[in-house]
Amino acid sequence: MTARTRRPLLRALAIALLALMLAWIAGGQYWLGRIDPALAIPLLAPPMLLLAWWQRREAARVRWRTILTALAILLAAQGLLSLSLAGSAGWAQLASALLAGVAAAWAADAFAQWRARGRALGLLAALALMFGWFAAGHALLSFLYRPFAAAPAAPPATMLTGLPLRWTGGGDIAAMIAEGARDDPALARLEASGPVKLVDSLVDNVPPRGSTLLVAHPRALAPQELVAIDAFVRGGGRAVVLGDALSGWPMEYPLGDPRNPPVTSLLTPLLDHWGVTLGASPVGEKQAVAVDVDGARLRLFSAGRFDRLPPGCRAYGGRRVALCRIGAGEAWLVGDADLLFAPLWQPLVAGAPHLRRADTMDWLAARLWDGTAGQAVALRPLWIRSNDD
Repeated sequence: MTARTRRPLLRALAIALLALMLAWIAGGQYWLGRIDPALAIPLLAPPMLLLAWWQRREAARVRWRTILTALAILLAAQGLLSLSLAGSAGWAQLASALLAGVAAAWAADAFAQWRARGRALGLLAALALMFGWFAAGHALLSFLYRPFAAAPAAPPATMLTGLPLRWTGGGDIAAMIAEGARDDPALARLEASGPVKLVDSLVDNVPPRGSTLLVAHPRALAPQELVAIDAFVRGGGRAVVLGDALSGWPMEYPLGDPRNPPVTSLLTPLLDHWGVTLGASPVGEKQAVAVDVDGARLRLFSAGRFDRLPPGCRAYGGRRVALCRIGAGEAWLVGDADLLFAPLWQPLVAGAPHLRRADTMDWLAARLWDGTAGQAVALRPLWIRSNDD
């Protein structure tokens, strides 16, 4: 290999490595626990500008051969990382990154061939190109990762909870009426995905056939309500049950105030009837834990483990989550109610679904509305697989 052919290859390799490092750190792959090739898109302008400047005096044929070599190395490396860390190459993401890379390279090459009047003007134009590309890239990803709502005809999901998801943030009824309901982000997110019927009791609000039930860390239930839940599931209903041996949900009022959420799960009689025992979280577990459930990423905090499960159950995430067949129906059991706590599932930047750290609300919406909600328009995260299975 001669020096004339070696130089473009070394340039292409350096640019590909720079783009990989930018995607890993500044693009959020490391911080989000994901290996999405598409996260490199907003950061392609700086490497391509550098490459265009390096080869600004080369012939167009040489320049584009080097550009395509750099993109091939970048996408091959990203594909291999995705396969090894996430078990999927992410072909849709690789295709998106390729198209974006060609566009960024064309813009950078055109800029390098343009002769600015003065160094200051050239520097300002380069900065404008980089920041403009960065903003446009994030706007594109926000659209591609944005979930769509459930079909309007989906039956309402009945929700029973002791968590402060509605009428939060105050005890003055007059002030609350004046301000309007300030729903918790979890409830607002669910209602944006499908119809939700929030009830205080199941005595006269048993979900209709074909709908689903979400029991999220409720207060003490009457025996009639426990019987209603059991009968609903055994009759062919679907339920998601969030119990917590020790909830970490913030308390807005003094200890013992009934307006606070329950400290511990009060679903033991129901779980015992199903042959399930929920144990406490390990001592010293003070950080959020990522678990993978059917390809979705959930983030839990001080989650309990199901020490005992009947034969009809399948466990996930170190026995923190279980899917159980009960009679003719099924119930998803999660040993943590804190997964609804917004800081555990909201994206790093508000309104940027491509920067989310968990699939929690999409996963929950798919369970409640028979898989019709929570799917991305074009791209889905490629989560780095959790070691805790």
